[in-house]
Amino acid sequence: MNLYESLVKYSMDGYYPMHMPGHKRNTMWNHMVNPYGIDITEIEGFDNLHHAESILYEGMERAARLYGAGHTAYLINGSTVGLLAGISACTNKGDKVLVARNSHKAVYNAIYLNELKPVYIYPQKDGEFGINCGLNPSLIEDLLIKNQDAKLIIITSPTYEGIISDVSAISAIAHRYGVPLLVDEAHGAHFGFHKDFPRNAIKCGADIVIHSLHKTLPSFTQTALIHVNGTLVNYDNVKRYLSIYQSSSPSYLLMSSIEQCISLLETKGEELFDSYHKQLRSFYDKMNGLSKIKVLNPYQNTRFYGIDPSKITISVKGTDMTGVRLYERLLEQYKIQMELVSMDYVLGMTSICDTKEGFQRLEEALFAIDNEVTIVYEAKQDDTKPNDTKQNDIKPDDTKPDATQLDDITADFILPEIKLSSYEAIHRPFERILFSEGNGRISAEYVYLYPPGIPILVPGELINHRFIAQINEYKENGLSVQGTEDIEANYIKVVK
Repeated sequence: MNLYESLVKYSMDGYYPMHMPGHKRNTMWNHMVNPYGIDITEIEGFDNLHHAESILYEGMERAARLYGAGHTAYLINGSTVGLLAGISACTNKGDKVLVARNSHKAVYNAIYLNELKPVYIYPQKDGEFGINCGLNPSLIEDLLIKNQDAKLIIITSPTYEGIISDVSAISAIAHRYGVPLLVDEAHGAHFGFHKDFPRNAIKCGADIVIHSLHKTLPSFTQTALIHVNGTLVNYDNVKRYLSIYQSSSPSYLLMSSIEQCISLLETKGEELFDSYHKQLRSFYDKMNGLSKIKVLNPYQNTRFYGIDPSKITISVKGTDMTGVRLYERLLEQYKIQMELVSMDYVLGMTSICDTKEGFQRLEEALFAIDNEVTIVYEAKQDDTKPNDTKQNDIKPDDTKPDATQLDDITADFILPEIKLSSYEAIHRPFERILFSEGNGRISAEYVYLYPPGIPILVPGELINHRFIAQINEYKENGLSVQGTEDIEANYIKVVK
């Protein structure tokens, strides 16, 4: 069975998508004719994305008005290309940047390509759900004071799990020091269209904002937007790098999907988001009835700056079930395909295209599974699993973090000791060794869980015994460890 046949079969097998893309394979949003009939190249009357003057220029202007941006450009290679272009446009080779450690691998690729010097901003980690919290604005200001040669601040908000940072405060701090702020808001393209959803980062003052339309809105996979605001970023530079990183043969099908999405938001956005919000409220209210499984409730949030209600984080921490087992049960028994699985939780993504029946199927599945699991210990906000290493147990040879950052992390975050830049590490002679023998060696490869694609280890960083133990635990629990050339992740390349 080839790919096309597999896709058709899957679409008919009754699986419900609690994952991206945001159109949710809901055919009521499909108003396009046979794609072969409208698949064209840059012919007369249809403009050129890399030199837009007419129909595409007008479409991007509409998108800018809808989101409140100074300039907006179409991305048909996903948010990845927006991150590469945005970072490249704001920096020169060898520049220093402040970057959230929980950034997507595309950010690290931009750092590598431009040989940048990263200064990491560490999020806290929530003990109850085991997810990254938002970023501390005061920490960012401290780092700006200590790194006055920084040329750009790069953060991710919301996180994959929907946790939001105070972008307004961070933006104000950045501008006080004359440094542009780039926000990877890939998972927040739906922000700002309803009063009970967060404001988007554009309205919060960010200079560059990247949105993945396909993640949370009805648009084809790979479709995204990059927005530029203010005077700290040269939009012509952004366009120049987009012409380098984006395909020279952009898909008119994808670009028309972006325009269809923008039109839908313009004409029916308020109605659709009002109905969507009511569905989410109802779902979370019902989840309060679970006794062992926990669902992170954005409407009862007391400890995060903000939470995107579209993301459903379902935790089995403290029970006799793992995140992987919950994921498998939902998929195999209830035919619900979740977006992400981690050690102790699974993540579902929703959108305006989800159906009442889809929410109901997830509700019934969770209540049935909740009746079967057993509490092993009570997971709390400041809690880690029994016998986990605490922050004050970290030995001096484990890591050498900046002291200003220690108050803003927990024991679950392994602080790296950077020995080489990623560019240097990747281009030096290397050897391949067993992961288990890597303690004290410098990595020449990325290591990350996918999804979400956030590096746990970056080339140039020192491997230590805590990292090895963490990777072994991930693998033992059935999580997908990627980034190494060895697809089984038993071996890793290290600098000779």
